[in-house]
Amino acid sequence: MTEILTRTESPATTSPATPLADGATPQRVPITGRVFRTRRFSVRIDPRAITVCLSLALATVAIGLWSISVGDFSIPISDVVATLLGNPTADSEFIVGTLRLPRVLVGAGVGAALGMSGAIFQSLVRNPLGSPDIIGFTSGAALGAVMVIVYLGGTSLQVSMGAVAGGLISALVVYLLAWKRGVQAYRLVLVGIGAGFAITATIDYMITRADIVDVQRAAVWMTGSLNGRGWDEVRIVTVALVVLGPLAVLMQRNLDRLDLGDDTAAALGIDVGRAKLSLVLVGVSLASLGVAAAGPIAFIAFVSGPIARRLVNSPRACIVPAAFVGALVTATADLAARRVMAPTELPVGIMTALIGAPYLLWLLTRQSRTGAL
Repeated sequence: MTEILTRTESPATTSPATPLADGATPQRVPITGRVFRTRRFSVRIDPRAITVCLSLALATVAIGLWSISVGDFSIPISDVVATLLGNPTADSEFIVGTLRLPRVLVGAGVGAALGMSGAIFQSLVRNPLGSPDIIGFTSGAALGAVMVIVYLGGTSLQVSMGAVAGGLISALVVYLLAWKRGVQAYRLVLVGIGAGFAITATIDYMITRADIVDVQRAAVWMTGSLNGRGWDEVRIVTVALVVLGPLAVLMQRNLDRLDLGDDTAAALGIDVGRAKLSLVLVGVSLASLGVAAAGPIAFIAFVSGPIARRLVNSPRACIVPAAFVGALVTATADLAARRVMAPTELPVGIMTALIGAPYLLWLLTRQSRTGAL
C-alpha cells in the first residue's frame, strides 16, 4: 500500500533505510508484504498497511457522520445516511447538503493533502521537523492569501490562487537559498525555519496596516477554520487529491531510494536533483491547496507522517496511510472544535494546535537529550 508502482530493475529484498540524520549509516530492514510482478512493473501489497488504511477510512466516515448529525439543529444519523443516499427529509436536505457535508469533506480532504505533504517532506529531509508547516511553506501560502485579502479584497477563489502562488514562491526561495552544490537536508530545514519566521513577521506587519474588516477576515482565515466552507472549497481539495495524490504515490519509489542517501540513490539510477525538485513541487502544491481551502491548519502535516509510520510499522514514507491519518485527525479536531464549547464554535486550527504542540515539545526535548531525532 505504501508503494503502489515500482519498476522491476532490481527485485528488492530489503526496504530503504530508516530516516537518519545526514551522514549516519542507514539501517536496512526487511520489507513486508507480497510482490506481484509483470514484465514492466511490480506491485507490493502490504496487508498491514491495507488494514490500517481501511480502519482509518471507516473511523473517518464514522466521525464525519457524527459531525454532520450534531449541531444547533440535530439530525439523526439514520436521516443523515438517507439524505446522502438521495432520500432527504425537508429539514435535512439544506442542513446536510449545503451546510455540514461540504465542511466535513473539506476537512477530510485538507487533512489528507497536508498528511501526504508532511510525509513527503519529512522523508525527503530525513527529519521529523521537515514538515511544510514547520519549514515555512504553509506560511508562504498564508502570505499569498493575506496579500490578496488585504490589498485586493479578493474573492474566495482569488484567495485560494494567492495561497497556491505564495506556497510555490516560498518553496522556490527556500530551495534556492538552501542550494549549495545540491540541497542538503539540514540546510533545507534551517533555511525553511528562518524563512517561516520572516514570512510570519511580514504577515503581522501587513495586518497592522490593513483595514479592520480585512484584518478580521484574515485573522479568522490565518487560524485555520472550516466554518462556512462550501462546495467551491470541496472542488479545490478534489483537484489536490485527484491530480497530485496519484503523483505523490508514484513518486514513492524515488523517495524510498533517496532515503538510502544521495550517493546510493544516484547509483541506483535516480537523478537526485530532479527527483528532489519534483517531490518538493508536489509536496508544496498539496500543502498550498490545503491551505487555500481551509487556511494554515497547524500541525496536521507535522503529526500525520510519524503516526502513519508507527501504525504501519514501516521506516519508509507512508504517503497513503499518512493521508488517511491526516483526514481522521482533521475531522476529529473539527468535531471537537464545534462541540467542546458549544454553541460557540472554535477554529479547527486551535484544536490541532492542542494536539501538535505537545508532540513538538516532546520531539525537541528528545533531541536535546539524545542529540538526534
